[in-house]
Amino acid sequence: MAGCKPKTEAESDSSKQAALVSGGKKIKVAIDPITRIEGHLKVEVEIKDNVVSDARIFGGMYRGFEQILIGRDPRDATQITQRICGVCPTAHATASALALDDAFGITLTPNGRIARNLILGANFLQSHILHFYHLAALDYVNGPDVAPFVPRYAKNDVRVSKEINEEAVKQYLEALEMRKICHEMLALLGGKMPHVQGIMVGGTTEIPTREALNLYAEKFKVVKKFVMEKYIPLVYLLAGPYGDLLKTGGGYKNCVAWGVFPMDDAGNTLLKRGVYTDGKDYPVDVSLIKEYVKYSFFDDSTTGLNPRQGKTVPDVNKKDAYSFIKAPRYNGKPHEGGPLARMWVTNPELSKTGQEKLGVKRMRDIGDAAFSVLGRHVARAEETAMVADAVELWLSQAQPGKETFVPSPIPDSAEGLGLTEAPRGALLHYVDIKDKKIANYQITSATIWNANPMDDMGQRGPMEQALIGIPVPDPANPVNVGRLIRSFDP
Repeated sequence: MAGCKPKTEAESDSSKQAALVSGGKKIKVAIDPITRIEGHLKVEVEIKDNVVSDARIFGGMYRGFEQILIGRDPRDATQITQRICGVCPTAHATASALALDDAFGITLTPNGRIARNLILGANFLQSHILHFYHLAALDYVNGPDVAPFVPRYAKNDVRVSKEINEEAVKQYLEALEMRKICHEMLALLGGKMPHVQGIMVGGTTEIPTREALNLYAEKFKVVKKFVMEKYIPLVYLLAGPYGDLLKTGGGYKNCVAWGVFPMDDAGNTLLKRGVYTDGKDYPVDVSLIKEYVKYSFFDDSTTGLNPRQGKTVPDVNKKDAYSFIKAPRYNGKPHEGGPLARMWVTNPELSKTGQEKLGVKRMRDIGDAAFSVLGRHVARAEETAMVADAVELWLSQAQPGKETFVPSPIPDSAEGLGLTEAPRGALLHYVDIKDKKIANYQITSATIWNANPMDDMGQRGPMEQALIGIPVPDPANPVNVGRLIRSFDP
């Protein structure tokens, strides 16, 4: 349950544990499960001198969709892969469709491209609102003493004023309605939500009518007003009382972004494709992606493979393994994915509110503070505003009654790669077709880039590394550990 007392090695009271930590001894604290996230995750941290000195992230669920897909009609993939995640099925449908477009040799119609953007854009807006208000906000404000606001840590370090707290709780409830509206927007063009039927190889199944586009636009105005007038200002309000959280949780400061929301037929995207490693920008070279499994419950013979050669061979009794998550690396190094990575690679102008509050113009002007617990929330809020502006543009470009689908036969043999972004990070789907059936399918999900375990070279995963140095004044109430993990939206 949210806020339950974590397991510790010693069943002693919090003051005694704090004395142990400040006295230079190490103790371990495990939180299992991590709550207010999608999926199954455990964290175990080692604390010394009241800060995290070591960390392990445990992914406890085997999914195996790669095996489920073998032998199926390739066109099934856009539907089946959506079941990977109840929060971002739209992104999986998009990545799968892109991989199939590539394999089938399809170029979308302009209206098909715009329709997909409007579908995925509605999901981005919904997901970011969901994450901040209903998953992360309770790390910073207190609701009434009723579910879902309780249970919570006895000492949960809430620092906001009573007025801000009350306003945040009010917005929490409003955000439930905003999410519903975003789902309705998506369903107008995508068929239904959470699992979309309207995205498929060749485009979308629904030709947008003027009525549908007008209704989408009407609903969208309500959502954008909430984003600009409530969500973004509230995120910046937290920077006052929680300013210290702009100085911790940096991690490796390496970023991967595959690009998302194509703006034209030339492949230019709203949020750009690129890699940022050790302070330098690089173009994406897919051949430099490799997945390692030394500490993952997969057979060692599958380690160090590019997704195009990837294999999914579980080994549940593997010695020293501690996660069902593989460890992807770009050019041999861990990289963070997600809103911060995308905004850092793209480096767009901040919203008017952001520029006024921070006194800077662009994302990279924030500097190292961007790579922090609160910095990730700022990046996510700013990205939400950016996507909202783009939705307005796509609505003006959409053509009622114009075709959104390009038919094509299933190839006898072909390969396809789909690179896009889920709200929480870089997403890759790969398909290999033989005899008109799926022979191999590989998925590098968004959270895999962040929540992975150590690799074969002994490098921690990005979330594990970002936990190092996180303050834990009271091991019985490790609030900052949860804050850091949820800042990644795993």
